Amino acid sequence: MSKPQPLTRRIARGRGHSYLLDGEKTPGVTTILGQGYPKPALVGWAANLTAGYAVDRWDELTELSISERLNRLKGARFDELREASERGSEVHQLAHRLAAGEEVDVPESLVGHIDAYDRFVVDWRPQELLVEAVVANRRWRYMGTLDAVARLADGRNWLLDFKTSRGIYADNCLQLCAYSRGEFYVDAAGGEQPLPRIDRAGIVHLRGDGYDLRPVDISEETFRVFLYVQQVARFVDANADGAGTTHIGEALAPPTPEAR
Repeated sequence: MSKPQPLTRRIARGRGHSYLLDGEKTPGVTTILGQGYPKPALVGWAANLTAGYAVDRWDELTELSISERLNRLKGARFDELREASERGSEVHQLAHRLAAGEEVDVPESLVGHIDAYDRFVVDWRPQELLVEAVVANRRWRYMGTLDAVARLADGRNWLLDFKTSRGIYADNCLQLCAYSRGEFYVDAAGGEQPLPRIDRAGIVHLRGDGYDLRPVDISEETFRVFLYVQQVARFVDANADGAGTTHIGEALAPPTPEAR
């Protein structure tokens, strides 16, 4: 007889995942930011990436049916975003395994990033308290997966996020701020445990030529901004079909002559 699944957990779905909080589907922090935080620069980026994808794979695409070709082009930007978001966690996991003495095949594209992580370890001597932990907040109904909480060489407990993207952006600050307000994390047995004390939060920006530890603000004011973004995300989700059915009523019939 299989053991019952915890009511609060992360569920793997292929290359993606979702969350349940007390058995109810609950949005993740990155989903909230994706739906509620404006990113106008992504419009031009998406157009350029799609065009570049088509040009670079022109011969390959011509061998597909029109519908398959369309699906490839429509999905290109999402594949790129997913890979970028996963790369930081992959680097952290590989480096963690190497530090534990495991033999790991590091992809050539990540060698520079692993070297940057090693430099970070030498400089800051992290003692990891949590790694890849699922956190949840019942009051505000959100969940997420943090990269790490570690005590660094300055003697403080840091909430850390490992990024390999080209830059660091304001919504990264909101992401860490939301994680820092987690009411608990889910342990390996599915139990709820209090988060370690978090003194500071920062992004470890891992590049092919080095790293930066960039502190971010996780004050109450910043968390309030996250909650505003969450409200916008809920509005967007409620009207996801594009027709505004939740907030816009049905078309009215013209008044009859008697009612004029």
